[in-house]
Parts: sequence; structure tokens; C-alpha cells
Amino acid sequence: MHADLIEMLRAEPSPEQLNNVLRHLAKWRAKLIHNTVVQKTGHIVKNGPFAGMHYGVGATEGGSVPRLLGGYEAGLAPIIDQIVESAPDLIIDAGCAEGYNAVGLARRIPTATVWARDANRKAITTCNELAKLNGVADRVQTGGILVHGDFDICLRHRTVVICDIEGAEIDLLDPNRAKGLLAADILVECHPHADPHVVEILQTRFAKTHNIQEIGRKIDTGSLPKWMDSSSDLDRLLALWEWRSMATPWLWMTTKPANQ
Repeated sequence: MHADLIEMLRAEPSPEQLNNVLRHLAKWRAKLIHNTVVQKTGHIVKNGPFAGMHYGVGATEGGSVPRLLGGYEAGLAPIIDQIVESAPDLIIDAGCAEGYNAVGLARRIPTATVWARDANRKAITTCNELAKLNGVADRVQTGGILVHGDFDICLRHRTVVICDIEGAEIDLLDPNRAKGLLAADILVECHPHADPHVVEILQTRFAKTHNIQEIGRKIDTGSLPKWMDSSSDLDRLLALWEWRSMATPWLWMTTKPANQ
């Protein structure tokens, strides 16, 4: 990381260069904070909807500290609880990364099968490891990229689809090519950097068949451990930072009742 920083500093000074250097240093510091959290309290998620999960693998994308503390994607916590209460037969996690949601939901819904899918082979390997650590490897089925026909299974099983695929959601979540999506509840992270109209496009596609809720960013300061009261404000902020560079709103789209 030191060599990368030196290379950045050789560039002409600009707001973009300053932002890149700041993010680089912040990630560096966040990794040190992660080591301190593990040293003090171990690898068990402390709070949030996945409290009690053994998270001994680290994130393959984004910040690992908020996951370990339990404040990751704080705005989704009530949605996760809704999913658990609905007890679906099948959860399809497209873009599962290291399996934080896939394994967390498998732990909380012992009757569910979870498809954990990701294009990144390292993510799949790590997801398998996390599933084993938490005793759910028999129900977390990992694999690569999903295609439209894979969603036909949603017509036969009560299914929740979770989608976080870094901008490819417009192509994948197309009910004209994936009819099964019309029968599934869908939680999707939208990436306006890939298409600034992504939220409106997905809302239009599913407006007739789904009730749609948009969820923005939320920071859960309550997930900070008591021992961090004596930490600097910067370290407390970095402990909650998810490494995002821009807003990525979520849509929670639940199938409408037949009479609605």
C-alpha cells in the first residue's frame, strides 16, 4: 500500500487526486481498526440482524469492520427481519461476495435453501468457508453468474432474490426475460454510476406486480462498541465506513396480493 500511495502522490495535485489519496489512507486505517476489533472481541458479529454469526473470513468487497460490528447496511436491518419472518423456501443471493447475507440468512432461516452466486471465484471460495464456519454449508449452494432462466425456480418456490451486482442489475432483473422474477420478492442495490436512471427503470418494470420501497443510506452508531468511546472521532467514523464512493439506494420489491 505504501508504494501505491507514493505513486498517487506523484500525480498533479487535483481534487480527484486528493480524494484518491484520502480513500487509500482511510482503507489502510480501517484495516488496522479491524485488527483491533478482532483482538478485543473476536470474530463474532456483535449486533444487527446477523448477531452471533462467526465472521472469521473478512470482506471480499467493501469494509469489513461494519460487518463485524453488525452495523453494515443498517437501513436494511428491518428488511432482513421481514425476510426472516416470511420464511421463504429459497433465497437467491446474486453478487453474494463473501456470503455475509447468504450465510446470515441461512443461520436465521433454518428451513431455507440459499443460492449464493458471484462472478468472483475468490468470493465463492470465501463464502464456502464462511458457510462451514457457521454450520450451514449443507444449505448454502454456491456458484457463478446467474442467467435469466435460473429464476424459473421462483415459480415453484417462495423465493426472495437479493441482488448486488455492481450495475448489472438492469440486465439481470428483466421480467420479460426472467418470468420467475414476477413471483419473487426482490431486494436490489441500485448503482446510478452505471445508469443514472436505474431506480426509475426497475420501479417501472415491477410497478404492476410489486409494492416498492426505496431505502437510502443509514449509519448505525449504536453498533460501535463501548471501548471505542475513547477512540478518536475519525476512527469511530472509519469503523462504520462501508468504503462506498457514492449513494447506492436499495429497492425492496414485494409481490402484490392477488386482489391488490
